Amino acid sequence: MGARPRWGRRLRRLVHDEAAGGVVLLVAAVAALVWANSPAAAGYEALWHLRLTVGPGPVSVTEDLRHWVNDGLMALFFFVVGLEVKRELVVGELRDRRAAALPALAALGGVVLPAVLFLAVVGGGPEARGWGVPLATDIAFAVGVLALLGSRVPAGVKLFLLSVAIVDDIIAVGVIAVAYTDALEPGWLLAAAGGLIAVAVMRRSGVGPVAAYVPVGVFVWYATLHSGLHATIAGVVLGLMTPARPVGGRAVLDDLQRRLHPITAFAVVPLFALANAGVDLRGGAVGEAVGSPVAWGVVLGLLVGKVVGIGGATWLALRLRVGVLPAGVPPRLVWGVAALAGIGFTVSLFITDLAYTDPALVTQAKVGIFTASAVAAALGSALLLASTRRDRRARAAPGGPGGPGDGADRRA
Repeated sequence: MGARPRWGRRLRRLVHDEAAGGVVLLVAAVAALVWANSPAAAGYEALWHLRLTVGPGPVSVTEDLRHWVNDGLMALFFFVVGLEVKRELVVGELRDRRAAALPALAALGGVVLPAVLFLAVVGGGPEARGWGVPLATDIAFAVGVLALLGSRVPAGVKLFLLSVAIVDDIIAVGVIAVAYTDALEPGWLLAAAGGLIAVAVMRRSGVGPVAAYVPVGVFVWYATLHSGLHATIAGVVLGLMTPARPVGGRAVLDDLQRRLHPITAFAVVPLFALANAGVDLRGGAVGEAVGSPVAWGVVLGLLVGKVVGIGGATWLALRLRVGVLPAGVPPRLVWGVAALAGIGFTVSLFITDLAYTDPALVTQAKVGIFTASAVAAALGSALLLASTRRDRRARAAPGGPGGPGDGADRRA
């Protein structure tokens, strides 16, 4: 009895934070677009190309501001993702195989089909490197849209969307690690592994203060940055190594998540959007995107791929009795959730910059992301509202559940 109320409180808190963070993220993205297409556009590019050196002498790192955001601050975002994944796998909704089976299969369908559609549209060549762009769901935006729909959508819908998106994140991180890795440097890989071993030894030795782990975590990030793997992978792995159960009576993971999630939701991710969503749409860029296989591959992947992939995989899993939907979620609402999962923004933009170096391809992919995300938000909202209105009419109709003439009414 106690676990469910705690989960309910946590779900409400998470939805509130994600919804509010989604608003800030939207404001940052719009600000970036306006700035990049204004008379001050040169200042936008100049700002993010400023080079900054951090660290002393031979161990210093010099990057432009955009890379510090993408490689540095986003490692904190992926650390929080790792915390969330660890929590769900150990003590959350994904710990139960039957409960985890459905969102896992749904997410898998929502990853495979978008990639297949993207490659079918784009074909081969350098453009094909972007097959990972339409894979990811932006949790903040998707949950933000659900929050705007309010109580008209059952709480179980939010739970299902979060579960699918978390599995989606796991797959996206794997794709980044495997498909978008440069030539590996074995020495630095061993150094990063050594840092992770040090973290494990510290845990086993009972080292409690989080501050003691920070220098080791920074070293793991530094070694990963030089190893050829993307530096954000260090954040995910460190998050997964965080104990999900209380240590010495202290809920370390929950404490970290409570402290860091607002920072990533209201500062890191909006700053990432400000640095990466500023696409210059002047000079025929939109027209080029309209005729671009990359843009269409992203749009079809995020819209058709997510809807058919998630909705179809869920339908098949339910028919085969592989998993169950959360309580109060009729199967027809899954299609609205699948459409909202087509809101790909943060991780989609992130993978775009890993996949392409050609500015024209980057612009085309980002136009596809913006277009698909806007349509997915509208489509998902419309599908969910239409289904919930149908349910309300059925309950209010004579003989309907809860309506006049319903069996429960007669028994009363």
